[in-house]
Amino acid sequence: MEILHNFPLWAALFAIFFAQFIKIPLAYIATRKFDWTLFTSTGGMPSSHSAAVTALTTAVALEFGLGSTIFAVCAIFGIIVMFDATGVRRHAGYHATVLNQLVADFNKLVGEFKSWPKKEEDEKRKELKELLGHQPIEVFFGGLLGILLTLLLDFFIH
Repeated sequence: MEILHNFPLWAALFAIFFAQFIKIPLAYIATRKFDWTLFTSTGGMPSSHSAAVTALTTAVALEFGLGSTIFAVCAIFGIIVMFDATGVRRHAGYHATVLNQLVADFNKLVGEFKSWPKKEEDEKRKELKELLGHQPIEVFFGGLLGILLTLLLDFFIH
C-alpha cells in the first residue's frame, strides 16, 4: 500500500484531474454552454500535461530536494513535455492550413509525380532528403555530443 503514500504521484494525478475539470467552467464563460466532453478531451486551457509534470516535479523537489537525481529527471521530463505540448498545439493550426493547401494543389502535385521517373538519381535523393528529418550521422553526432558534454561536466563539476 505504499502507493497511497506516494505524494508526487497523487499531486500529479490531482493536477491532471483539476486541469481537465476547470476546462468546463472556463469554456462556459467563453461560450455560455456547458461542454462536459472537455473533461476527457485533449488540448484546451489549461494544459493538463503541463499541470501534471510541474506538479510531479514540484512534489519531487519537496520530498527529495532540488539536488536529487530524481528531481533532475522530473525537471528535464517536464521541460520536454511542455515544449512538445506547446509546439504540437501551436502547429496543429499550421498543419490544418497546410493540409487545406495540399488539397488545392493536388492536381499540380500529380503532374510533378508523373515526371518523377524522368529525374536523375541525384535530383531524387536531394528532394527526398529535404522531406526527411535528421540523417543518421546527425543523430549519431548529437548523441555523441550529449555523452561527451555529460562526461566533461561530471569530470569538472561533479
